[in-house]
Amino acid sequence: MRFLLQIGFVFFFLLMLPFQAYSQNEPRYEEMQQLLKRGYINVGFLVQSELNFSFQDDDYNGGRGFDLGAQRLDVRGQLDEQFLYRFQLEFRNSPTILDAQVGYRFSPDFHVMVGAFKPFVSIDLDPSPGATDFINRARLVGTMMNSREIGITALGSPGNWNYRFGIYNGTGLSRQNDNRFMYTGRLAYHFPIEDGRLNVGVSGFINQTENARVGRSGLTSEGDRYLYGGFVQYDRGMFFSSFEVLQTRFDAAEFNGAEETISSFFITAGVQLTEKTQLLARWDHLEYDLRNRSSELLILGWNYQATRAFSFQINASAEINDFGSNFSGMSGLMQFQF
Repeated sequence: MRFLLQIGFVFFFLLMLPFQAYSQNEPRYEEMQQLLKRGYINVGFLVQSELNFSFQDDDYNGGRGFDLGAQRLDVRGQLDEQFLYRFQLEFRNSPTILDAQVGYRFSPDFHVMVGAFKPFVSIDLDPSPGATDFINRARLVGTMMNSREIGITALGSPGNWNYRFGIYNGTGLSRQNDNRFMYTGRLAYHFPIEDGRLNVGVSGFINQTENARVGRSGLTSEGDRYLYGGFVQYDRGMFFSSFEVLQTRFDAAEFNGAEETISSFFITAGVQLTEKTQLLARWDHLEYDLRNRSSELLILGWNYQATRAFSFQINASAEINDFGSNFSGMSGLMQFQF
């Protein structure tokens, strides 16, 4: 009850803030756009600062304290003869390569990229950290996959279809390879509806790499790990929602080769209160078969776009576990994204 009262007070306070409509008169932002956003070179920045507070004085969701979120520099563009490039660095701890891609645009509906990039499996992994619904991504992302892979991807959006097919090393950004590969695929269809969108798709992969870690689950796949699932995205008027379910099966080295199954889904529902303000809620479910444990994560979120470059997020969450303690806390984020 105390947790609910605390959350209710915070969100009531947020609703009382004097929200205003977007001001299109941001001359300095527009000058930056003219200087740094061009077809042949597009420079982007993302700077995030976080505050985490666990109600139980533990390490849940970062414990209690200040932290840095993503700190990124992103350079991309298209040059002569339809060649493409992208280079993205993360500076939170030390300079780290996230994306390093070169490619060719055969047509508006067929691109081929080679290098390091997201494997296009989960829709919650697709957005940059500056454009996610909540401060943290759904748990299925971190549990079941690496955020980056090295390989080749073919992608495009012919008509109402959208496809992503790739072949990767299957070992993240480690640049290690045992001559076995990870094959990924996603196919989605956009149903045109009045004043909105309905996007439905399926995705999956098979990773033949042996002794590969399974995301941040703490488990190791002996080889031939399968992942499969689907998603629905729906927006209409002031309401928006998304649903995704994924399951992965593999022989776990930690269980003497027995097959482990990890299943997860999330449901997000939100409302665009004003041009600048969103209220959201998410139910995030995660369970393991051999470990015989499951967990529910409930999140309430408030997103506020102060200007085209500066925004705020506040999340209140409660994690309910069937195998141990429950947790609750709040997180806040302020960011600059260009």
